[in-house]
Amino acid sequence: MTLNPGDLAPDFSLPDAQGNQISLADLRGVRVVLYFYPRDNTPGCTKEACGFRDIYSEFQSRNIAVFGVSTDDAKSHTKFVNKYQLPFPLLCDEGGKVATAYGCYGLKKFMGKEYVGITRMTYAIAPDGRIEKIYRKVKPESHAEEILADFLAVLSPES
Repeated sequence: MTLNPGDLAPDFSLPDAQGNQISLADLRGVRVVLYFYPRDNTPGCTKEACGFRDIYSEFQSRNIAVFGVSTDDAKSHTKFVNKYQLPFPLLCDEGGKVATAYGCYGLKKFMGKEYVGITRMTYAIAPDGRIEKIYRKVKPESHAEEILADFLAVLSPES
């Protein structure tokens, strides 16, 4: 099943690196950025996470929650968060169940080898739990700024 803007975002409950359960249902009334990334401490994933870190206060000031999701475990997430001083939670989807529900987990190819993993994608979720936008082609270096600009256009009083 392919998700599209306007669809209800699949509900989930995942632990963050400290073991706190984060559920989408508990975030109703808040805009959510749910970004899926392949692995902690890899070049592209680090650029993407640091991009969100660098403008995180802009998201916070607009009541937009940011969550990174990968199949890494809590220990890996903790090291990643501490190394780069990430101010938002990274969620542990160790079996890839939530990434599968969002259509970004499956067979991938890299340097001629096939493996199963997360495809870099982001979902912008409205306060009512519906998907506002899906980012299927992500440039890690500028992704956070692109999402913030899109949210600002939606939240602008002129629109």
